[in-house]
Amino acid sequence: MFEPAQLRSFLAVAETLSFTKAAERLGLAQPTVSQHVRKLETAAKRNLVSRDTRDVRLTDNGDAMAGFARTILSAHDAATRYFSGSAMRGRLRFGTADDLAITGLPRILREFRQVYPQINLELTVGQSDQLYKKLNAGQLDLVFVKWVAGVKDGTVVQHDTFSWVGLEQTSLEPGDPVPLIAYPSPSLSRKLAIDALESSGRTWRITCTTRQISGVLAALRAGIGVAVMPTSLVPEDLLIITRRFDLPPVGDVDFTLIRNPLANAEVIDALTQTIVGRTLKKSV
Repeated sequence: MFEPAQLRSFLAVAETLSFTKAAERLGLAQPTVSQHVRKLETAAKRNLVSRDTRDVRLTDNGDAMAGFARTILSAHDAATRYFSGSAMRGRLRFGTADDLAITGLPRILREFRQVYPQINLELTVGQSDQLYKKLNAGQLDLVFVKWVAGVKDGTVVQHDTFSWVGLEQTSLEPGDPVPLIAYPSPSLSRKLAIDALESSGRTWRITCTTRQISGVLAALRAGIGVAVMPTSLVPEDLLIITRRFDLPPVGDVDFTLIRNPLANAEVIDALTQTIVGRTLKKSV
């Protein structure tokens, strides 16, 4: 009932909210993508996309179709590989920075496992520095970490900026030490936050040390201090307070995939291609 080519075009539109970008992603002409979506709407007997001169949005039926499309295409691709004798096999030891795990990454990994069910995916979650050491020690095959922009080689998935984050009710008197919520040292965000404060002549004190992003968020929501986070990962119930308290800029950050050159390149390429090009929006 639903043609894979039409589903792929629709899913590209759903993920980019743009017929032009969808066409670029798929290497098709824009009229072809539009035709695929219209045919899919005809087959479904539902309007899936709402269009006007400025915006492209999914209807409620479109949201439902996007979920079905991912499932159908994953099964279709897996079956094609299996019966063509090209089903990929192997083990992939993947490490991801703790706070990147609160993005859409779990969903991306779930889709990857559906498409490549015969790859044994082993997940390690930790701080970027620790994961990088494990990679160099041969204990991981691929890591997804945060680095100061432009510092490390690898595949940049997303560029971002660090921001100071706190509650709406957060108060900070001029001259008072900045109450800092941070990961234990070594930690990229901790080091950059302290360096920025000291470079600007601001005093600081650690009010909470935690090894997990859940701990950082809990401390922020309890109002016991402020923290530095990538801007795209700031939850909706917290605020960016950089300008409010004239806090110093911390700098830019890259979400980067770094591979072990001795690991299975085919398997690493498959996961890299699954992650690259996907917007890593916050999920909490």
